[in-house]
Amino acid sequence: MRGVLTTAALMIASPAFAASGPFFSLGNTDFVVLLGFILFIAIIVYFKVPGMIGGALDQRAETIKSELDEARALREEAQTLLASYERKQKDVEAQAQRIVEDARRDAEAAAEKAKEDLKTSVARRLAAAEEQIASAQASAEKQVRDAAVSVAVSAAGKLLVEQMTAANANKLIDSAIADVEAKLH
Repeated sequence: MRGVLTTAALMIASPAFAASGPFFSLGNTDFVVLLGFILFIAIIVYFKVPGMIGGALDQRAETIKSELDEARALREEAQTLLASYERKQKDVEAQAQRIVEDARRDAEAAAEKAKEDLKTSVARRLAAAEEQIASAQASAEKQVRDAAVSVAVSAAGKLLVEQMTAANANKLIDSAIADVEAKLH
């Protein structure tokens, strides 16, 4: 393990040994690179580039913060709007349920009324039919009675004609006249 560390240190330090001559000489490339780097850093500090970079970063951070705040506000507004729509949806669903229940009750009431109307109509028609039957029966009975009376009178007339003699007819006529005279006087 120790050999690996030593080898790694030598590989890292080997470019520093590549320079020739004293370190603080313009012939030493490492020194020139160091001077250029220090000069570059000095120019950056002189023109306040770190402050500008920091300001730009701060400004960017403020922009990001304001965008995040705006996003939070939009999210809260969206959540409020979503909650409002959910409440409205629940209200609409409840209203639809009430409408369905009212329609169901109305349909059941209409069905009951239709049943009652049908029962009333059937009862009325049944009563009318019974009245017609009774009327037809009374008419038939009257016709039968009339026919029976007619047959009886005809039969009685025939019987009287067959049994009646002239003497009996004169007696009946005299008896009828006497009854009329007695009733009129």
